[in-house]
Amino acid sequence: MNNQFKHICVIGLGYIGLPTAATFAAHGVKVTGVDVNQHAVDMINQGKVHIVEPDLDALVKDVVEKGMLSAQTAPVEADAYIVAVPTPFKDNYELDLKYIEAASKALAPFLKKGNLVILESTSPVGATEQMSAWLSEAREDLTFPQQAGEESDIRIAHCPERVLPGKVLVELISNDRIIGGMTQPCSTAASDLYKTFVEGGCIETNARTAEMCKLTENSFRDVNIAFANELSIICDKLDINVWELIALANRHPRVNILQPGPGVGGHCIAVDPWFIVSKTPEQARLIRTAREVNDAKPEWVIDQVKIKIAEFLQANPEKTIKDVKVACYGLAFKPDIDDLRESPALEITKKLAEQGLNILAVEPNIEVLPSNLPENVKLINLSESQVADIHLVLVDHREFKDFNWNILLNVIDTKGLY
Repeated sequence: MNNQFKHICVIGLGYIGLPTAATFAAHGVKVTGVDVNQHAVDMINQGKVHIVEPDLDALVKDVVEKGMLSAQTAPVEADAYIVAVPTPFKDNYELDLKYIEAASKALAPFLKKGNLVILESTSPVGATEQMSAWLSEAREDLTFPQQAGEESDIRIAHCPERVLPGKVLVELISNDRIIGGMTQPCSTAASDLYKTFVEGGCIETNARTAEMCKLTENSFRDVNIAFANELSIICDKLDINVWELIALANRHPRVNILQPGPGVGGHCIAVDPWFIVSKTPEQARLIRTAREVNDAKPEWVIDQVKIKIAEFLQANPEKTIKDVKVACYGLAFKPDIDDLRESPALEITKKLAEQGLNILAVEPNIEVLPSNLPENVKLINLSESQVADIHLVLVDHREFKDFNWNILLNVIDTKGLY
């Protein structure tokens, strides 16, 4: 362990902040976690977790019991600060940095000369510089990179996470890390901190390039998913099995088409491309189009459900649309997690419910439905779903892969399981 960093403060204890805090704690660094959610703070201090991530519960329990990790609602003095708060966008995809600003103003009073502040939140280009400006405004007694360059009192860097939900604890350690300092000493300090546990490379660059790197990675994936989603719509029009088509095309040694789905979700791929589009709207034409293709896919899925319902009612004239039961398999944005952020499955389920249908939601990774769903959505187990009239597969959870879909009628499969 680098003796420079004996105590760090992680602000934001969500899907990235909490695993990061626990991993540092497991490698001998005392960590104070900060979150505005009192429930999350209380659970962590009891050695429990408020999110679903494999092995995270055992790790948090261990480091809390050892006194290496604690949580509270306000920052404390530390050697380094990691900001891992949400970065949503407003209407019309206008960027919203209010959580980064709030975190900056909260930690600023505790800064001392020699501290390191790292922005991990996925951010538009320039956000790290903006964070440094907010800190500077709050602490005129200290110097920052935009003022004093390499001689600054405070080191500032952007180090985006690049982990896969469901494998966060493994990839935090094994993946390469992009280290973007506002100056070279900033990059060096941040690299030294992450080398506490990172077994992959710590690749140093500047803050703007690091910000753009994360956005580029997710935009690349978004464009490729959009190709697969558009292909699925074309194949439906031409009466072609898209999964068979993709499997055949992928036998070409230089072709690797991804799998289509009901849309794109999560707080990264569904959001990050807009950060590029908002900064360079005239240049980011392909990235914008891919976003629009993926954003439109849920409506296409809903249209398929409407067609299936019409066919069902025609075959059962004694029933009305209020009698129709639709089972929606999966609410999370990807398999085997409980994360519902920007989930196309959740969006589709909500819109179907708003049309007065009886919705049976099958989501094995949650115990309570989100509060924004209408009352006509009922959470059920997979074993109870056979009573539905229409079956809509939205997420390929492991439980669904083992299910015998052939026993059901009226199946709409967006994931290729049927």
